Amino acid sequence: MITVDFQCLNIPAGSQILDIGCGSGRHVAAAYALERAVVVGADANTRDLQAARERLKFHDYLGEHGNGRWLLSAADITRLPFGNERFDLVICSEVLEHIPDDHRAMTEIMRVLKPGHPLVVSVPRRWPESICWWLSRPYRHMPGGHVRIYRACQLIEKIESLGASHWRTHFAHGLHSPYWWLKCLLGLENTQSLPVQLYHRLLNWDIMQRPRLTRTLEQWLNPLVGKSVVLYFRKKPAFE
Repeated sequence: MITVDFQCLNIPAGSQILDIGCGSGRHVAAAYALERAVVVGADANTRDLQAARERLKFHDYLGEHGNGRWLLSAADITRLPFGNERFDLVICSEVLEHIPDDHRAMTEIMRVLKPGHPLVVSVPRRWPESICWWLSRPYRHMPGGHVRIYRACQLIEKIESLGASHWRTHFAHGLHSPYWWLKCLLGLENTQSLPVQLYHRLLNWDIMQRPRLTRTLEQWLNPLVGKSVVLYFRKKPAFE
């Protein structure tokens, strides 16, 4: 389930890429396919890092990479263990909504990004996320869950105030919003619900097989009910 549109970024060969809050490594693996990319996946959750390691080893086994390198790091987004202006691209996908001190997290992200280079941030889209909060109190109070709902314009303003310029927005995962509404309505822990089970099978089928039917359907749904809003920035050069 890739959220970032790598094609629009025109990443040069040999770029150093950070995926902060990498989870199980879906974007790390996608970036690893770029030519000679040096990809760093960072996350505070060691179990997620182990899953990312297994995913990347599998890509190595299959030869599905761009002859670059990957590294994984246990890291706190508010105190990144990397030098200033280290990376050619930073990805922060579905992370900031979990972070109480999001200003410090954004400041750290900007610190490690090279001037003139791109940053991609995605968060849950406001109105689909608001429906989840309205339907389910447990969803709102899940340990390690979402601590806020962003307005896209407010998040853009926050990041631009730290020295970036916003240049693109799109929506993603239109098939996933109804699934989460179902889960919130029928109970997050209700694994026996037939509608939820069937929808989950549909999503797995879509992710694994990527059939034309669901890919086309999601393209239609993304502007309407896309669960994620994806924001593209470029860090301003120091002389601006």
